[in-house]
Amino acid sequence: MNDSYEQVRRAIEFDRPERLPFWQHWRSKRPEFPDDIHNIWEMDRAEAGWFFDRAAPDDWGCLWGATEVRNMGQVVACPLESWDALDRYRPPNPRNPFYYERLGPLIDDARGRYVAVTAHNLLFARLHKLRGFAATMEDFYLEPKRVERLLDMIVEFKLAQCDELHRRFGDRVHGLFVADDWGTQAGPFISPKLFGDFFAPRYRTIFEAIHARGWHVMLHSCGRINALVPSLVELGVDVLNMQQPRSYGLVEFGEQFRGKVCFLATVDIQTTMPRGIEGEIREEARLLVRHWGTPDGGLIAFDYGEWESAGVRSESARAMLDEFARQSRFWQTAS
Repeated sequence: MNDSYEQVRRAIEFDRPERLPFWQHWRSKRPEFPDDIHNIWEMDRAEAGWFFDRAAPDDWGCLWGATEVRNMGQVVACPLESWDALDRYRPPNPRNPFYYERLGPLIDDARGRYVAVTAHNLLFARLHKLRGFAATMEDFYLEPKRVERLLDMIVEFKLAQCDELHRRFGDRVHGLFVADDWGTQAGPFISPKLFGDFFAPRYRTIFEAIHARGWHVMLHSCGRINALVPSLVELGVDVLNMQQPRSYGLVEFGEQFRGKVCFLATVDIQTTMPRGIEGEIREEARLLVRHWGTPDGGLIAFDYGEWESAGVRSESARAMLDEFARQSRFWQTAS
């Protein structure tokens, strides 16, 4: 393993990395910055194509709508809009070779970097894409048994996916990057009780399966999810991808949770970055290093990547990465 892998591992496991690791998306465009994590999305590709490239159903039967501005889009028609369809519904085959056949050469291209394989739509995201968001919010109260049945179907898929990925690639993979957006700008979509009833035990099952393969659990979640972070950490999340630090209360959030989980963090993609004021961008990057990192690690600088879709100029993204690079040895010099 080379220096990139080791710095990422140390940051995640609080083993005193020598510098701040970086997760880039466009190495060829920004070669002056470290490129420590090799992220592979190909397991998410549907047989009909990428959901953000065309308006088509994914392999779960969720119809995606594309927009003129390149972004992830959204589901516009759900296969389980009526519960009458549940008995005949079947998820895709998690062992379908299509999802894995392109991964080998991409893993080879990691060249010693930390390998993170992405598998979006973990539990909540897949649930409401199958049922519809508003219906899902009602279902927790009106149809709890059906919700549990559908969630268990998703868990079964994820466990088999994890097993097949490990069977094929083993310790050539280092982390599984999964996603469930849990919050509005004010707080989580559901109460901690509902989260505990429906999701906590199922998350634990999936996270234990990931850890059993020797991989880190890397979870993306947007929104003000402060109230759920203690549960997510206790359930086994190793890395939290946080993209809206101003929504959480940047300093207070860091003081509450740093040292308990590793943060994969960027300057706020909804406020600071779109404003594009270089001084603000650099100051927020400095605050993240000081308040979310520790001398033992716990922070990875994250490049959102799709800056154009967020209304962010490339110069602003470069300023953020440059400031993270300037601060990359802050804790070594501070201590």
